[in-house]
Amino acid sequence: MLLGLATCRNLPAHEADDRHLHAALRARGLAFEQPVWNDPAVDWGRYDAVLVRTTWDYQEHLPEFRAFAAAVGARTRLDNPPAVLHWNTHKFYLRELAARGVPIADTEWLPRGGAVDLGAWAKARGYREGFLKPAVGATARETLRFATDAAGLRLAAAHVQRLLPHEDLLLQPFLPEVLTRGEWSAVFVDGAIVQCVRKIPVPGDYRVQDDFGARDEPYEPLPDERRLAVAAMAAACGPGGAVPGASGQPLLYGRADFLWGDAGPVLTELELVEPSLFFRHAPHTAELLVAAWLRRLG
Repeated sequence: MLLGLATCRNLPAHEADDRHLHAALRARGLAFEQPVWNDPAVDWGRYDAVLVRTTWDYQEHLPEFRAFAAAVGARTRLDNPPAVLHWNTHKFYLRELAARGVPIADTEWLPRGGAVDLGAWAKARGYREGFLKPAVGATARETLRFATDAAGLRLAAAHVQRLLPHEDLLLQPFLPEVLTRGEWSAVFVDGAIVQCVRKIPVPGDYRVQDDFGARDEPYEPLPDERRLAVAAMAAACGPGGAVPGASGQPLLYGRADFLWGDAGPVLTELELVEPSLFFRHAPHTAELLVAAWLRRLG
């Protein structure tokens, strides 16, 4: 058996988390390679199965990434499946989850080429700060925290004018709890939560990625928080879920990210493409992932 762990061409030097996954594969005597997802020389048919792992530049090449997923899924087993990857690469999926009862931040969905009156939005809702982010993005790309005073609205308007002609955006209130409490995530393997982590930004920053100096640590969610994470995943891939063709079968892996709002946690992302699974905090979760993958391969 030969397995593929899809990656990107310029993987950051600091990435070491998946070494636990590599060790778990080697411990079972499994051969694997790390093919670059958009390398035209790769013969994906060589692999008995492919796992999407560190394809961390897909947002810059979304049509090509979706084509890659479809092509690989037609030749071998791909996890997560192509339909899941296609759906999860554009953050407007959050609207579908909200319609199924998953709490998210109050969101204006700004389609490419449209327009928005930021001042009217802020006045109608009474928000002191707002937040903009692209519908296709990763690692806080082109996100903006802005005040809703005159200077802040001018800054936000320039941001919108630069981006909205070319891509869809989300407009939300800024949730200040992120500055002190950070963001928490539930890591799923085969439909079950296997660990939770909290990501804490550096003082004064909202970005929770370690690329910006943030730190992360194990987190024990409250019972209601844990139930919310399970419900969010079920809303996506459970029976009648938002993912096209959802069969009710659990996905091999996933991660649900939450911020704390005034009324409790809200889902910010359901990461089903290439999330960090934080093996470094619980190395046994890599073994659980490998075991679940092998069960699916028969």
